[in-house]
Amino acid sequence: MQRQNRRKFLGTAAALAAGTAVSAMPAPAAKGKYPLVHHVFFWLKNPNSKEDRDKLVAGVKSLSKIPTVKELRVGVVASTEQRDVVDVSWGVSELMFFEDVAGQEAYQTHPIHVEFIKNCSPLWDKVIVYDAIDV
Repeated sequence: MQRQNRRKFLGTAAALAAGTAVSAMPAPAAKGKYPLVHHVFFWLKNPNSKEDRDKLVAGVKSLSKIPTVKELRVGVVASTEQRDVVDVSWGVSELMFFEDVAGQEAYQTHPIHVEFIKNCSPLWDKVIVYDAIDV
């Protein structure tokens, strides 16, 4: 009887653990939902200044208020394995998703974006933009 209760407990625990693991996995992005990707890399004038980096991060995050920006991710260089193909020379990145080219064009001239450039451009030395669309 005790052995059967232990098996039942272990079986239930395993099922719960498997269910938790599956529910914790991110759902795959729906292809075409936000097909236009706008990825920007910023090189800071003062790359060792945490204050400048944090000010730029806050400025980038403010861009999420623009209605045509459907999703925004802001990042800094990750401490991943160093390889020849990994560029770690930048300081802050911005990854945005738009429904279409018109939405991305509206973002470019939106007052919040114009204000961001005015306030934050003194912080960066170089900017590179990669725009891509699902195929």
